[in-house]
Amino acid sequence: MSDAMTSEGMSTKRLKVAERAKREPEARLLALAQLIDEEMLMEAFARIRKEAAVGVDGIKKEEWGKALFGNIRGLHERMKQGRYRHQPIRRAYIPKESAKTRPIGISCIEDKVVQNALTMVLELIYEPVFLECSYGFRPGRRAHDALRTLNAECMRGKINWVLEADIESYFDSIDRKQLKEMLQQRVNDESLMRLIGKCLHVGVLDGEQYTEPGTGTAQGSSLSPILGNVYLHYVLDVWFEREAKPRLKGHACLVRYADDFVIGFELEHDARRVMEALSKRMARYGLRLHSEKTRLLPFNKPPSGQSGGKGPGNFDFLGFTLYWRRTRRGNWAQNFRTRKARLRRSKQAIDDFCQSQRHKSIKEQHAALRRRVHGHINYFGVNGNLGSVAGLVRATKRSWYKWLRRRSNRTRLTWQRYWKLLRAFPLPTPRVKAQLWAKLT
Repeated sequence: MSDAMTSEGMSTKRLKVAERAKREPEARLLALAQLIDEEMLMEAFARIRKEAAVGVDGIKKEEWGKALFGNIRGLHERMKQGRYRHQPIRRAYIPKESAKTRPIGISCIEDKVVQNALTMVLELIYEPVFLECSYGFRPGRRAHDALRTLNAECMRGKINWVLEADIESYFDSIDRKQLKEMLQQRVNDESLMRLIGKCLHVGVLDGEQYTEPGTGTAQGSSLSPILGNVYLHYVLDVWFEREAKPRLKGHACLVRYADDFVIGFELEHDARRVMEALSKRMARYGLRLHSEKTRLLPFNKPPSGQSGGKGPGNFDFLGFTLYWRRTRRGNWAQNFRTRKARLRRSKQAIDDFCQSQRHKSIKEQHAALRRRVHGHINYFGVNGNLGSVAGLVRATKRSWYKWLRRRSNRTRLTWQRYWKLLRAFPLPTPRVKAQLWAKLT
């Protein structure tokens, strides 16, 4: 059981369920809906971000929280009596790395509370059975952990081929009937299943158009990540580790973060067998690998005696490009750099932000820019990637200067004055925030 699951704040009832879930990984658990009491709903409300977008009712978290105790009590009563109804999800669109956009669903605050509570219950019973190869949206397991594991596998020299996979429209493609059957392998509580169903079978309001999708779970719902993890736990993780992997002749490893995953192989023959079987496996559960984004490529560690040239091809995972490079000592090491498309998008987002905020005070602009740059450094500030991070900081300085100059035609901002401003309002310095290079034993 993870440290996150054994916190002092966990109620006795929840602790007992978590302990049994760990002790009996094959058991179907009863009376799970009873865990969702007013205390849990309060915790679920606290998990909602302060600046969370509003749903179809237009109510913000702060506004809903003004009558928090009454709202929680009323919500709990309706849930116990079976009168709770999930309101339609508001459709919104966010930009992707390409020129396309990604649709997300924004729920009302009350529905977010219910989603968070259901997530908390499902975490209790699934965390003990999820496999080590799964990293996304799990307590105490981050993207950096997945990258660190992948680096260790590659550096040991047993990974010569990498299958870079992408599931097309994953969350929209989940088969709800099969998801329900998977959940019922651990959940023996019809009340909880009905609550989950109410969060799944919900209408979507896109402008003035109302639809009721027959498949999938809405991106943007706080319940979707763990439901997605449950689905791929059975579709991919268990299948690969317990069925596919034992039949291979060489070493192989799976690293999955939500619906992003890569599989490393020692032998090309094994890799091609799994690639063919994987497509059929996905199709059986209503999923499809993206033909243009799924590829098999050589990624063997170059021989130590190779004095020149480059390593084999590179691949992308979790916003990074992974490749082989020569160290200062002349050895070969796997390295990370920010994906070019991701870096380009981040620079453009900051430029757009500087443009939209240019009429605000310097102090306000600076505080917001620091938060954005800090967030970028915290994630992309890893060994060997300071060059890309520094490029983002330089681009931020240029964008800020450009749009500050355009605030007024009367007082042009010179470079000299701008450098003085930066000394008074400095931007974060690029530094390593996460060590990803493996320490091999």
